[in-house]
Amino acid sequence: MFIRNLANLAIIMVVLTTAFPAFAVDGIITKQSEHSVDSTIEKFEVAAKKRGFIVFAHLDHADAAASAGLKMPRSTVIVFGDPLLGTPIFIKTPTVAIDLPLKALVWEDSTGKVFLSYNSAEFVLGPVYARHGIQVPNDAREQLENTLASIADETVQ
Repeated sequence: MFIRNLANLAIIMVVLTTAFPAFAVDGIITKQSEHSVDSTIEKFEVAAKKRGFIVFAHLDHADAAASAGLKMPRSTVIVFGDPLLGTPIFIKTPTVAIDLPLKALVWEDSTGKVFLSYNSAEFVLGPVYARHGIQVPNDAREQLENTLASIADETVQ
């Protein structure tokens, strides 16, 4: 029964990822990009920097796989944030730094379609912060959600 339900879930996810330009699963928002992986990464960085964020790092999973003799579609995590906002939180609650800064994933599926995925503000400022004992006002969630959505929309269009 579990395997059948798991198979059904997999089929539903495939349909969702191919039928809709944006979808959300467990706090992850995914939007299909009209651009290549490299262009999507570049557009994301420009959009994030326009809103005051700094890009700290890229984690290229496909490159890491290749170094181990494995092959996978392109998949790069972009680590970004704002030290003026994050640093005071890290000083007060150091364990938050295991979950932040923010991350976005630019990835390519097996058919060559490119996507941008990121954690929703509801997830980051809800369960993530809650596990560190921090409560965040609803207006802060809404502001972050709007900011992330505007970065994503600018990136994928």
